[in-house]
Amino acid sequence: MRRIDVLTRPALIAAAAAALMATTAPAWAEITLKIGWTTSDGAEDPYAITARQFAQALEELAPGEFEVQYFPNRQLGDEKEMLEGLSFGTLEMGIITNAVIANIDPAFQLNDMPFLFTSEAQAHEVLDGPVGQQLLARLADHGIVGLGFAEGGFRHMINNVRPVSVPADVEGVKYRVMQNPVYVEMFGALGGNAVPMAWGEVFTAVQQGTIDGLEIPVPVIANNQYAEVTHYLSLTRHTYSALGVLMSQQTYDGLTAEQQAAVQEAAHLAITREREINATNIETLLGQLQAAGMEVNEIEDPAAFRGLVTGVYEMFREEIGSDLLDQALAAVQ
Repeated sequence: MRRIDVLTRPALIAAAAAALMATTAPAWAEITLKIGWTTSDGAEDPYAITARQFAQALEELAPGEFEVQYFPNRQLGDEKEMLEGLSFGTLEMGIITNAVIANIDPAFQLNDMPFLFTSEAQAHEVLDGPVGQQLLARLADHGIVGLGFAEGGFRHMINNVRPVSVPADVEGVKYRVMQNPVYVEMFGALGGNAVPMAWGEVFTAVQQGTIDGLEIPVPVIANNQYAEVTHYLSLTRHTYSALGVLMSQQTYDGLTAEQQAAVQEAAHLAITREREINATNIETLLGQLQAAGMEVNEIEDPAAFRGLVTGVYEMFREEIGSDLLDQALAAVQ
């Protein structure tokens, strides 16, 4: 007679449960990446575009291995707090404004030098090349991996006093600037009154007249409703806004080599796509801002502004590093 193996009741139940789990258990991402930024989650916001393009690219490269969770609008704190989280390993990723990164590594002040870049293409070439790579590598000393620089776009002046056409139009106007000495000195050189202030306080400060205006890229003006509280938008292009795409070293070290490669490539793809999207958006957004009541103008002579801020370069040469500054100046010439 053929022998029949009979499972005990507990073994039978366990086997059935295992089979059920194998066929019905939902898939979930192995690694959760929280990514934070301080601006809106708007469709044209460059920070938001970068985050979403990164998540999309990462899913293309490593399907099902990551879950990227979005935290816009200062949900994880201001950029200083997010940088601390990245350094301590309590936050996985952040998209951080270059000027704030410069607070932990002064060499990043290079990217905020006034009128350094004459075009977006020139900025991309420098930031993606040896100069940019040297900057990103410095973040390892702070427990952070620099994955690249996305595009915030050129920064412009908005205010409620008068349009800026010549340098004299800046004089006496109270502009909020980031808590970064380059911006303070830049506006001081132009005769303006620089008021360092955290981003979360700015809208109310303009609305209440505590400050006269601020300086930010077009997409950030539009996606944070600054047309509601400011009247003049002058396309000064005084600084190119680079956005650091950053990951905690602790998080990065916990990935396999293949996953690290996927993260690096996803960041590269996201930055490339975000720059293209941002360029398309800006012309549309300018029209929308004008329709919302903002008066938009070009400056008359960029060289006149540039001539007043040349001393800022020498003021920060030592902090940036003379060799690095000279490399950047050579690259843009």
